Amino acid sequence: MAAFEYVVLDAKGKQNKGVMEADSARQLRQMLRDRGLMPLEVAPATERAKRSSDGFSLSMGRRLSALDRVLFTRQLATLIASSLPIEEALAAVAQQTERQHVSGLILGIRSKVLEGHSLASSLREYPGSFSDLYCSSVAAGEQSGFLDRVLENLADYLERQFDSTRNVEMALFYPVALLLLAFAIVGALMVYVIPDMISVIEDTGQTLPWFTVLLIGITNVLQDYWWAILIGIAAIVLGIRWALAQPAIRLRWDQQKFSLPLVRRISRSASAARYANTLAILTGAGVPLVEAMNIASEVVGNTYLRRRLQDATQTVSEGMSLKVALEQVGQFPPMLLHMVGSGEQSGELDAMLGRVATYQQDEVERIVATIVKLFEPAMLLIMGGVVLFIVMAVLLPILSMNQLV
Repeated sequence: MAAFEYVVLDAKGKQNKGVMEADSARQLRQMLRDRGLMPLEVAPATERAKRSSDGFSLSMGRRLSALDRVLFTRQLATLIASSLPIEEALAAVAQQTERQHVSGLILGIRSKVLEGHSLASSLREYPGSFSDLYCSSVAAGEQSGFLDRVLENLADYLERQFDSTRNVEMALFYPVALLLLAFAIVGALMVYVIPDMISVIEDTGQTLPWFTVLLIGITNVLQDYWWAILIGIAAIVLGIRWALAQPAIRLRWDQQKFSLPLVRRISRSASAARYANTLAILTGAGVPLVEAMNIASEVVGNTYLRRRLQDATQTVSEGMSLKVALEQVGQFPPMLLHMVGSGEQSGELDAMLGRVATYQQDEVERIVATIVKLFEPAMLLIMGGVVLFIVMAVLLPILSMNQLV
């Protein structure tokens, strides 16, 4: 059976969408007609989900979101741990979700499994929703016979990632919203209110203080060239994105991150946490160390560090220990290196990697939380300075007028 997405008209002429399984599109159309529905469109859910997952679909929300992926992994792990066959577990998870595109994607995976493909190879059909780490871990779980444990570990890993990202977003929401509102208010004052007040002051013919002269110049620029400012900002943003898309420039920038004081600490801890967590999951699932290092290096976002890790993978394949190879990379915290060495000696490398990954992730969250807490008072000080500048630029000439009178 294959999964199909359909659009139908009911007896009242209302359009409805859904996902169903059938042997063919023709059979599904007949099934819909038997229910008193008029099929308008029937298409394989696998193709639609795959196109959207690869990024070729213009419709939004087609791939699995981070939360959908967490729920899918946790539910699938629970059902498989209950000795439910994979195809039945996938069907149950598809029925559990209320989102049509998620249900269609899961049923598309189920149809591949029913055709005889493994779960890992079925997941690889949707690279936009399931990463190499995810698929490789599932493949290792299927080969070792511990798929439920691997999925539980993946669910824990994805939940930690989702929670940390959500916490940062929630912490940034209030100060960012306040900053945008403050800029909007100040911009409205500069364009609509301040010019009238300044024109009254200029009519007096008195010598204006430099605060007021500067404010007049800024106001004139905003009034006459606001469109050029917006275009310039957009051009700068696009130029930076284009430059970072160039491999040579991106490599130099990523290397430079490790020489900047605060950025170095965040980049090093975040990369160490992601690399160690990936290695812990893969080695715990029975993936050979060299293959696990290859996959884990692709998970690291820093291109400079990724190249160094690929060199470390090569040295490990030649017989060198993991600790010595990571020491040669030169960008990992000492605690990770010591834990790796201890894990190699005790034979509990995956457990040690999991512990140090948790520690490094907590370290990143502490640093980011501190920066976010400092951002709010800094933003208030900046906006207070802007307001003080405007008030002085307007009030000083008015006070001078009163003295003349």
